[in-house]
Amino acid sequence: MNFQKRIAALMSATLLFSLPGSSSQSLDEALNAVTAAPETEETATETTQPDPEPRWMGRGFSLTEEQVLSFLQDRGITDRAALATILGNIKQESRFDTIICEGGRRTGYHNCHSGGFGLIQWTTSGRYRGLGQFAAKYNLDPNTLEAQLRWMVNEREWREVEHHWKTPGKGISGYMHSAYRWLGWGIHGARTSYAHSYYNALYMV
Repeated sequence: MNFQKRIAALMSATLLFSLPGSSSQSLDEALNAVTAAPETEETATETTQPDPEPRWMGRGFSLTEEQVLSFLQDRGITDRAALATILGNIKQESRFDTIICEGGRRTGYHNCHSGGFGLIQWTTSGRYRGLGQFAAKYNLDPNTLEAQLRWMVNEREWREVEHHWKTPGKGISGYMHSAYRWLGWGIHGARTSYAHSYYNALYMV
């Protein structure tokens, strides 16, 4: 019973005592009822939202690089070196240009007739056609980042190594082996130096 209710009860008991014919027993009963009642406190209930999971962000990243980084983390890849290795390989392949054809021509999907195309330079006819068929199935433009990222993670080559990306602690050199299995490049190029640059640019928020 809160303070205001206790005062009201005591006033009622006092009034009862002052009325003609009231007995001391009635007053005692009223006072006992007041003092015996358990006190309760009204507390406001607060709903707390869980803290968001920490995320990696990149200093000096382009919008496309930020989108790829976010996409990879949404896939459950959280190791800094794994993320840096994937980003480094994409930079080596395409500079994050989704409409680039091997050799540097920005032809778009339908006009790239030889060599690799797009974000990870799909080169073999099966993988190249697979992008177009996947995009058509889901009513996507094969030139867009969305279509290429979704196709990338649905390819057999990616699915076979994704568990490595999701296993922390391998370091850039360890993840680079998975990158080779995924992409099967002919020239290593600057993949490792790009990966280290991305590693240094990543920070946690």
